[in-house]
Amino acid sequence: MKITFYGHASLGIQINTINILVDPFITGNPKAKDIDIDNLQADFILVTHAHQDHILDVEAIAKRTGATVVSNYEIATYYGNLGIENHPMNHGGKWDFEFGTVKYVNAIHTSSFPDGSYGGQPGGFIIEGEHKNIYIAGDTALTFDMKLIPLQTPLDLAILPIGDNFTMGIDDAIMASDFIECDKILGYHFDTFGYIEIDHDEAKRKFFENNKDLMLFEIGESIEL
Repeated sequence: MKITFYGHASLGIQINTINILVDPFITGNPKAKDIDIDNLQADFILVTHAHQDHILDVEAIAKRTGATVVSNYEIATYYGNLGIENHPMNHGGKWDFEFGTVKYVNAIHTSSFPDGSYGGQPGGFIIEGEHKNIYIAGDTALTFDMKLIPLQTPLDLAILPIGDNFTMGIDDAIMASDFIECDKILGYHFDTFGYIEIDHDEAKRKFFENNKDLMLFEIGESIEL
């Protein structure tokens, strides 16, 4: 399993020969100016919620690649009405896709499309594939629901928001890593704009002092599990 960071909360995941994108917000992110969405491959696009900084490039990429959009019922239906293949899910549900199993789990946040229309309830994803398990939290506050995750799924990596203001910050993300029993964390949803800028050295230090490994990637950087 290969995971690539495309800035903000945008990720690429390759499992065997299947390419997955998560929350593609690239053309609207000046920090990701070197990423050309026309060069990105996608068989599936996973969407955590409907805010613009998570869906901006979904339609363009899905129509070019023929990717299937996987999200909550409201978001999946929205893209279905645009003629895009989709797979609707809801909280607590899971599905066996060709690349592995996906479970849609709780997140505490809001969810509306850029025009203000209802985007369903926000969520995160647990992906089990290629004998590796990862948790993509989406935009969320710290929640006790996270304690349920390791009861069913031992995690190899957790991808947590750390920018504060709109989501968890560093201290809550450290506590979240305790809840999910995963000490290997890829931070995301930070530095894109002023409200969520962080001190990288301080963030890494705090995780290290709690015996945890926080990875802060440059845009385009990857890890293989």
